[in-house]
Amino acid sequence: MKKWVFWLVILLLGYKAFQQIAGGLPMDAGSEHTQTQAVTPKEGYQTIKIAKDQVYQGNLLLVNREHPVHNEGVKSDVVDLYHNMELVRGYSLLDSSIKVSESVAKVFLEMVEAAEKDNVSHFMINSGYRDFDEQEQLYEEMGPELAMPGGYSEHNLGLAIDIGSTQMKMEQAPEGKWLGENAWKYGFILRYPEDKRAVTGTVFEPWHYRYVGLPHSAIIQDHHFALEEYLDYVRENEHLSVQVDGETYEIIYYPVSRDTTIDLPVNRYYTISGDNMGGIIVTLYPENEKPQQE
Repeated sequence: MKKWVFWLVILLLGYKAFQQIAGGLPMDAGSEHTQTQAVTPKEGYQTIKIAKDQVYQGNLLLVNREHPVHNEGVKSDVVDLYHNMELVRGYSLLDSSIKVSESVAKVFLEMVEAAEKDNVSHFMINSGYRDFDEQEQLYEEMGPELAMPGGYSEHNLGLAIDIGSTQMKMEQAPEGKWLGENAWKYGFILRYPEDKRAVTGTVFEPWHYRYVGLPHSAIIQDHHFALEEYLDYVRENEHLSVQVDGETYEIIYYPVSRDTTIDLPVNRYYTISGDNMGGIIVTLYPENEKPQQE
């Protein structure tokens, strides 16, 4: 090989490596085993490692007939409420078998206490967390119109609560009306609205509330989204800046196909949730404001 050709090849390889470093790409971006970036985060930012299975964990997971619950998605802090009565104040339990994520139960308790100040005080939790076998048994008993198969229900996560009133059906109860107007303030959404069956594939369930957290519940309330529509909205926009009660939040979507890294501000609280569809959603909170639950 002539010397000038040899040196030309060396220069081209060096230029390619320079482009990769300047662009913040891994030196071997095509390799599935590449885990680290070749550049350090800019000042004021920190590098966070994101594992591929993070897609299946978090408060924003979409669970329906097309997107099942993965084992990683089940909340690790599920508790038996009957044996944790400090979490049961101002409302009753249908029976002694009710379970739910402890962190969600604490936010629910805060919400019930707020409702009591508005003279709405006859709440009951009728159902919470179910394991896959319990859900499958319910599916076999009630059929596909009224229940999801095991592994395809939000109740398998620990984030969903069936809320009732001890006075009357939720459609007419003051408790149902109060939740419809105020549940979003505490991070809860009505998961299956009456006019969203074509989107959710599920009949109207005025009792079924799902925890997603702020600011997501506020956006869903304002836009009258079903969860499916909201996750599409986040994915399409990729980076949202929203104000809730005068405070600014940022919501950022990242597709995730393998273990990777992202850079986040060091002076902001944040949460990371998978969407159960191939991506993660990062929520940046206002300075000095912590998430409702971490």
